[in-house]
Amino acid sequence: MSDISGHVSAGFEPVRDVFEATFEAGEELGAGFAAIIDGETVVDIKGGYADRKKETPWTAETLVPIYSTTKGIASIILAKAVNELQQGYETREADVWPEFSAAGKGDITIGQMVSHQAGLVGFVEPIDPGLWLDPPALAAALADIEPLWEPGTAHGYHPLTWGYLVGETVKRITGRSLGTILREDVCEPAGIDFHIGLPAAQHDRVADIMRPREMPQLGDINEFNRTAFLTKWGSPDRGGAIWREIEIPSANGHGTALSVAQLYGVYAHRGQLDGQVLLGAQAFEELTKRRTIGQDLVLPFITEFAAGVMRNNLGIYGPNPDTLAHSGWGGSLALGDPERHLSAAYVMNKQSNYLQGDPRARRLVDALYGCL
Repeated sequence: MSDISGHVSAGFEPVRDVFEATFEAGEELGAGFAAIIDGETVVDIKGGYADRKKETPWTAETLVPIYSTTKGIASIILAKAVNELQQGYETREADVWPEFSAAGKGDITIGQMVSHQAGLVGFVEPIDPGLWLDPPALAAALADIEPLWEPGTAHGYHPLTWGYLVGETVKRITGRSLGTILREDVCEPAGIDFHIGLPAAQHDRVADIMRPREMPQLGDINEFNRTAFLTKWGSPDRGGAIWREIEIPSANGHGTALSVAQLYGVYAHRGQLDGQVLLGAQAFEELTKRRTIGQDLVLPFITEFAAGVMRNNLGIYGPNPDTLAHSGWGGSLALGDPERHLSAAYVMNKQSNYLQGDPRARRLVDALYGCL
């Protein structure tokens, strides 16, 4: 096994022990974990391999897709854009994206859309799967379809379509793409190595993904999770060069554990990043307050959503119910705890079939909180 390396502050050694034990148990190929408290990096460790042949060690330069953990970061950029609107999240989506009003969707608000209440989890009728690699075309296709339930009456997780809806919304409001705003206004000024839309020159840094053999844990299959996850046309070919280069704000963010923890630090510090105000107090409140809670129509959980980011109603992300967090397909996880000024992230390339609550990630979070 490639050695565990990186920084662990005094008192946080149990986190390293848990991380190392996961490798010893054969549960990892390569992975990283980072935690930041009050701006100080207390854990930044990595280990294992970036490739399936176990020839390339996982280093501080290794990038990995974090799948839906991307949503918590994309939500911050949407919040910046929505803050420019007089009615904020109560703005009707069709007011910024007129074509969206088709098929009875004219009254859906941005707040409903971003909190998974719009009923647009996927396509019931077949589409060309290649559309997923053409975000403007896929967004246009979403604008044409009818919701699967009456918007605002229930919520169901939108695993992929969320990113196309949010990306188009940001572009309509600002004239720039979400990934461009993230890069130019947030990551480059702060020196954060995270990307939604990864330049081709960076592709050789990306770890191989070892996919799970089991299907995602969806519980009982219904029309909603079947449409969201199980159709032949319901997702793109993940992992190719085009998939890495385009922007899918729901799914294809690439980064390190440290960079993801840095960005979730916006939640830990109530809208601030490195001491700079990224979101004012009101904008942060609008981003992070509960917008819906209850049985999810797509996932087999009771979920609680703010404006894109999840709230910690199930205790998966530590003991604070006001922690803001998200998980990604296969195991990745990130959180921001505003009470403790704590952010943390786990990334890996050996995927499980967990959509949230991967045991590897939960053990690390439990160990981290046990050190506080």
